[in-house]
Amino acid sequence: MAWRSFVRICLVLCTLCVVPCFVAAKKKPPPVPINLNTATSEELQLVPGIGPATADKILLMRKSYGAFKSVDDLLAIRGIGAKRLEKMRKYLTTGKVGPTSRPASAAKPAMPSPAKPATSPKAAASPKTPSPPVDPPCLSR
Repeated sequence: MAWRSFVRICLVLCTLCVVPCFVAAKKKPPPVPINLNTATSEELQLVPGIGPATADKILLMRKSYGAFKSVDDLLAIRGIGAKRLEKMRKYLTTGKVGPTSRPASAAKPAMPSPAKPATSPKAAASPKTPSPPVDPPCLSR
């Protein structure tokens, strides 16, 4: 009886250890590189080696420190080392958004440029002449 319990426990443990490996191996990589500066959590999770927790860390870093300048910036994230980054590198980019990397409907709206004060053509044509400096009044005793 004890022998059968031992065998069942071993089978259960093997199943729990082996099945997740096969499920992870079936993850299909994205057809085009994912832009780190525009990707959502779901898009980042398409990359082999990036799960929900790592995707959240990437988004948090992007929000805190701004746009990624290089894929190598991911090394600053805890849990991403050199070996893991090399496996992910071919699926990631930091370049500008191209038509194949993201649909136009998902593009972020452009930030409006600050309004410039209107100048009259007369003011633009004549350069300002500086006024002479004013001497402060002398304080005498």
